[in-house]
Amino acid sequence: MSATTQSPASNQPGAGKGTGNTPRDGRTGAPARTTELVSWKAGIGLGLLAILGTVLFGFLANTKSAGFRIAEARDPNASSAAAWITLAVALAAAAYVGYRWINQRREGAAVDRWIPATTIAAVVVLGLAALGVARVEKITVPSTALGWICSIVLLALAGYACFLTLQRRRTPGWLGGSFAVVFLVGFMIWIVAGGRDPEPSISLGGLMAGAVTLAVPLVFGSLSGVLCERAGVVNIAIEGQLLLGAFSAAVVATVTGNVYVGLISAAVAGALVSLVLAVVSIKYLVNQIIVGVVLNVLISGLTSFLFSTLLTADPEHLNKPGRLQAVDIPFLADIPIIGPILFHQSLVGYLMYVAVIVVYVGLFHTKWGLRVRAVGEHPQAADTVGINVNRTRFINVLMGGAIAGIGGSFFTLVSVDAFSKDMSGGRGYIALAAMIFGRWNPVGAFLAALLFGFADNLQSIITIIGSPVPSQFMAMLPYALTVIAVAGLVGRSRPPAADGIPYVKG
Repeated sequence: MSATTQSPASNQPGAGKGTGNTPRDGRTGAPARTTELVSWKAGIGLGLLAILGTVLFGFLANTKSAGFRIAEARDPNASSAAAWITLAVALAAAAYVGYRWINQRREGAAVDRWIPATTIAAVVVLGLAALGVARVEKITVPSTALGWICSIVLLALAGYACFLTLQRRRTPGWLGGSFAVVFLVGFMIWIVAGGRDPEPSISLGGLMAGAVTLAVPLVFGSLSGVLCERAGVVNIAIEGQLLLGAFSAAVVATVTGNVYVGLISAAVAGALVSLVLAVVSIKYLVNQIIVGVVLNVLISGLTSFLFSTLLTADPEHLNKPGRLQAVDIPFLADIPIIGPILFHQSLVGYLMYVAVIVVYVGLFHTKWGLRVRAVGEHPQAADTVGINVNRTRFINVLMGGAIAGIGGSFFTLVSVDAFSKDMSGGRGYIALAAMIFGRWNPVGAFLAALLFGFADNLQSIITIIGSPVPSQFMAMLPYALTVIAVAGLVGRSRPPAADGIPYVKG
């Protein structure tokens, strides 16, 4: 369903003639109204979620309070100093970005795309820094009152989205973001209040730290998918790249006695899987999805066979790789709440941040990225201007495999210190879902992977606190959100136009 504004002069002779690119009326010379199509998907989707939230957070709310424990500082003095500095920096950043936002709106100019997200991030950091300055150890909220407040806000936002559609205006991005934040707050309160204890509570720092940790292989896998699909190659073999990367890291690190060599070997192993994918699907034009599935099955069987015959026979010399220890970044690790979560990571965790930044900047702010996106959207046009389409695809698929292989090393060098059968556990497919949910954007894929990691970690916490919410519901939730995103209920989600289509030079 959609609301449409039709141009009265669209079918008249002379319409569209005039100065510049603005269509003009053929008789009066006045600018002609253009046809605008506004979809009801956002309004309907937000409305259904608002009704669901009202039922859960309002009518089915528990009468108990919900407690959220703040992460304890390892060094109170350093944490206090870091909190004050972070508070000042976040306050200045929020004020500056907010001023630019208001100034651009006042002048009628288009608001820079980075300003809304940066403003929200600055406000969040400002709030967390304020909690650190105040040395708040626990936040307790009444679940019933907060549940109804969240329900009313959700209904208001959904109603406003429907009102904008009736006015032939598109739903702004801030509305969807605000809706997601309010829904998440209400959902967390509802889950925690349902715990078995008289005053149930969870560790907010532990929840977020676990989410980031569980998201590490998903981020690497989704970045691999972004690199490949932006160039027009569907990479279903992410699961196999993660698994072979984990196996290679374990064996090589054990044999050499050096975990860093094992990390490099994981990248090489992932690139080898991608090499097979690239040769078979790009050179010999075999269906990319079939090749990816076959590679996943092949690597699963191969690693299981080698594990059963070699690694279990001599684990001391083949399957004891050691671990990459977590490293603190000075000052940043002392920032209250977010410091221990983001800046107390292993080398693989820090490589994750670097990979997200490098892939994003490379794809959207360099000539190389422009060529890659041209190959993925219109390979014929790219070939016409002198871009070697298949070579670009080869390079991107190899880079994607190397990145996925590094993600696989997380399983054997960080999570546990030994390889086991099929230890990737289907996370390659979850990474594909994160890539789609993130709309083939590195930053979006990163945030989607964090959401998947958050849901995965929340399953364990639900079991611990005894909440009546089934843990299977949390396992299902990210996939349901992916389906919603692909269906376009919360915005347009479109893959590159030439994704999965082989290119033969004419």
